[in-house]
Amino acid sequence: MTDVLILGGTGWVSGRIAQAWLDRGARVTCLARGGRAAPAGADLVTADRDAPGAYEEVVRQEWDEVVDISSHPRHVEDAVSALESRAVHWSYVSSVSVYASAAEYGADESAAIVEPARDGAADDYARAKAAAEGAVGALGDRVAISRPGLIVGPGDPTDRFGYWPARFAAAAAEPVMIPEPEGLWAQVIDVDDLAAFVVSAAARGWRGVVNAVGASTPLAEVLAAAREAAGHTGAVVPVPAARLVAHDVAYWAGPRSLPLWLPDDMPGFASRDGRAFRAAGGRTRALSETVERVLADERARGLDRPRRAGVSREDEVALLDALASDDRG
Repeated sequence: MTDVLILGGTGWVSGRIAQAWLDRGARVTCLARGGRAAPAGADLVTADRDAPGAYEEVVRQEWDEVVDISSHPRHVEDAVSALESRAVHWSYVSSVSVYASAAEYGADESAAIVEPARDGAADDYARAKAAAEGAVGALGDRVAISRPGLIVGPGDPTDRFGYWPARFAAAAAEPVMIPEPEGLWAQVIDVDDLAAFVVSAAARGWRGVVNAVGASTPLAEVLAAAREAAGHTGAVVPVPAARLVAHDVAYWAGPRSLPLWLPDDMPGFASRDGRAFRAAGGRTRALSETVERVLADERARGLDRPRRAGVSREDEVALLDALASDDRG
């Protein structure tokens, strides 16, 4: 039986990876801070990765596979130091955010990455991920590094991708505000497709670095897929970027934002080359299937629940009124 150690395993992405290993018949141990359950069938070792001796219990055995997704460089460095002699293979889930430039459309894994964070600092996500990649690099040819773009799917705690099918469903026959989509792109990967790749690649002993990304798709097509799945029949109101910014609507994520909307000087962020991922066995489901999965999850969680990303429906109606007032002069 394959012995797998998930550093984490109780969160969204790491939990999906743990479940995928369990589905494959592996013996899975999750090392996590506690407070959340590991997937059924996995063992949970409670440990604080900030504390000395965090890995004392898990260094007592050999691991066929170790998985880490942490964006805290010191956590990754300490795990590598403690477990490098105990791991046959290591998978690290990084991010396309490590790339130094988002200006080049279609860049591959050879593109320059940002300067790694120094001294284990984790206040800059991109630099922290780059430092973590450097730490696992000490393991030599035992490492698989996946650099996903926007991870989406049921249970997403960021509320970004799900905003759109949920908003179209909640609006029904009423208007929905979208960013003017001309020239804008989106690139996502379903969380279960990412988990499937991480597990299958490790099971084959694959080593390397890939952009774990789906197809780069015009944002207009992504929004249309969300609208169709939701059965929205109201008007769609595209708003130019300058007008959204003038009304304090934010890009990409967070409160009072339009998720997935990026500044037009970042064409490379949503257009990474995924050929190496596919050559390594990576597969992605149809966008329509992911949208349907996310919509079902959003309905189950509540279309009108408070969200971590997006514009509230009340605020959206007020914004549409303000924009119409601007147009009337």
